[in-house]
Amino acid sequence: MSTSTATERAGPLACCLHVSHTYGHGSSATVAVTDTSCEIRPGELIALTGPSGSGKTTLLYLLAGLDRPTGGTVSWPALGGIEDLRPGPIAMVFQGPSLLPPLTVLENVALPLQLLGSPEPQALAAAAAALERLGIGELVAKLPEEISGGQAQRAAVARVLVSRPRLILADEPTGQLDHENGLLAVGVLIETARETGAALVVSTHDPEIAASLPEQWQMADGRLSVREEAACSS
Repeated sequence: MSTSTATERAGPLACCLHVSHTYGHGSSATVAVTDTSCEIRPGELIALTGPSGSGKTTLLYLLAGLDRPTGGTVSWPALGGIEDLRPGPIAMVFQGPSLLPPLTVLENVALPLQLLGSPEPQALAAAAAALERLGIGELVAKLPEEISGGQAQRAAVARVLVSRPRLILADEPTGQLDHENGLLAVGVLIETARETGAALVVSTHDPEIAASLPEQWQMADGRLSVREEAACSS
């Protein structure tokens, strides 16, 4: 399904209903998320907070369709099936390194657009503009191994923004950035979401970053605290 077709669907962008996720089996099993229900609608700007190990990353991976729940259901009513989610409707900023080593920074950022069928010149021009917006336009010709971790993280944010997704999921996107650049990166995420009507979920330990988003979700011991009325119905 194309992105344009997906945008014609109604309903939440993502929906978890009594979702659980367990890693491993038997005595070595670890419950990361348990009995969680939530929904994300267009335009929502959400901070996802909680201590390390509380299940934030796992929940984002479930919402992105990168992991499958071991209990309950995850669906994307406004976007289609799991095969329709990438590239295009859902994009994720990962906590760790995610740039492809053989590609330059510019080529990494342009990649989602090229996968969506954009001509190379247009994709590269859009990627260059996104890098400028994140304050790293001078890095276009560098390889990932030639830049710092913080610069790579800002490039990863640019790569997410360039395809104008409908749902942006960011897993501790400021973890490798100093405070000033962290605020810049999240500010650009928020501005882009508002410009395009996308939803944004940012997991963070930073109270100032969390306070910059109007809605607050909290996780503790694999359980999500969210308004009961926001939970998807079956």
